[in-house]
Amino acid sequence: MNFSNLDWALIGEATIDTLLMTGISLGFTAIIGLPLGVLLFLTSRKQMLDNAWIYQTLSLIVNILRSVPFLILLIVIIPLTRILAGTSLGVQGAIPPLVLSAAPFFARLVENVLRELDPGVNEACRAMGANSRQTVLLALLPEATTGIVAALIVTAIALVGYSAMSGVIGGGGLGDLALRFGYQRYQTDVMVVTVTILVVLVQLLQVFGDAMVARLSRK
Repeated sequence: MNFSNLDWALIGEATIDTLLMTGISLGFTAIIGLPLGVLLFLTSRKQMLDNAWIYQTLSLIVNILRSVPFLILLIVIIPLTRILAGTSLGVQGAIPPLVLSAAPFFARLVENVLRELDPGVNEACRAMGANSRQTVLLALLPEATTGIVAALIVTAIALVGYSAMSGVIGGGGLGDLALRFGYQRYQTDVMVVTVTILVVLVQLLQVFGDAMVARLSRK
């Protein structure tokens, strides 16, 4: 392996693409997954908006999307990706499948975080006459902030892995680079560098997430 002959500019561009895919997808995942997770919690049994039909329907959709392997999901929703993003290639084309895969995962994590809260918080809000919206915004979400941040970091790490897989369909980023050069052209040095960068990204996310959770826990 000769790392001095590597195209570091190309590797840098691929790293930036991976960061863009992960960051943009994480933003949309939070926007979709957080309300979905809250709704799953509120409509579950013995909660404020207890509704078995809505809960079972949403839960089924979440479970279906979570159970489909990401590589299969990438291929299956190519027509939808083209409609939403205008293309199924590059960073732009990778975002819809990334969000569709990560949002249900994050929503389920949010639901579980809310379930672990002290039931007394909910009961106190009811006793004071707070409606569902006030209870969620002023009590439940503030109490669950630490858990939600931890869930978001877990989701971000999962998205880094998913973004690498998107290289199979030309999704760009480090995964695409590893596939085209590391695998198809047998350039082991490219494979080693891309894998190392992905490991470092995951480690940095975990360290940052642990620091955020520790800081929020002290407040």
